[in-house]
Amino acid sequence: MTDQSPAYHYMVMTRALEAIDADGPALTLEELAAKMRMSPAHFQRIFSQWVGVSPKRYQQYLALGHARRLLAERHTTLAASHEVGLSGSGRLHDLFLTWEAMSPGDYARGGAGLSIRWGWFESPFGPALVMATDRGICGMGFADEMGAEAAMEDLTGRWPKAEFVEDPVAMRAEVDAAFGGKATGLHLIGAPFQIKVWEALLAIPTGHVTTYADIAGAIGHPAAHRAVGTGVGRNPISFLIPCHRALRRDGGLGGYHWGLPRKRAMLAWEAARTAL
Repeated sequence: MTDQSPAYHYMVMTRALEAIDADGPALTLEELAAKMRMSPAHFQRIFSQWVGVSPKRYQQYLALGHARRLLAERHTTLAASHEVGLSGSGRLHDLFLTWEAMSPGDYARGGAGLSIRWGWFESPFGPALVMATDRGICGMGFADEMGAEAAMEDLTGRWPKAEFVEDPVAMRAEVDAAFGGKATGLHLIGAPFQIKVWEALLAIPTGHVTTYADIAGAIGHPAAHRAVGTGVGRNPISFLIPCHRALRRDGGLGGYHWGLPRKRAMLAWEAARTAL
């Protein structure tokens, strides 16, 4: 892992996050760099390569109160969600994501007859386990909170009767396209209610957030907050289906299957790139 790799950049960011939480956002660039055991110039270069802004500016996005600010200033209610095609394929905001949902009957068979390729890839948020069928990316998870073996068991356990084939070479182009914001196909494999929740998540623009209650209303089940939260937590394609953009009504982060530090990092990374 070199200081040019996304994994290295993310590792530095997670250490910075711990330092900011411990000492507060008033840390100077020099103090923060010293805690990273780097020169201020090197530290600033690493951050700029990763997110495109300076560490000082990025600190405000990492602050614990940033999620509440997002909810106040960039709250997407999803009231017009059907206009962006919640039940079909289409371009979604600034990502060229198209998707196709597995039929309920096929899902009920637990992935029987399905061939799923998988591989490990570098991402802006650490090593990512990515899975794909011939129809598109169907799984994405991260290992540093639970370990690589547990992450693998987590995703494969969702489709226990599928055939899993390690083939990162064949997947490279679509994974690079996904993290590069280029045309990417998704294959949603889940129960009908879960798929409704995931489609609602796909309607949230980058740099914006919504609440679990808004998602419940958007899919026609306004009282099903808890079920929506469960559906969000079962999202198999992290980051691309942006469950990290779902917050509690009070601005709290809620949960995140792959660890709250990563959720904060994703929100901060997107906010910085959309200049909030």
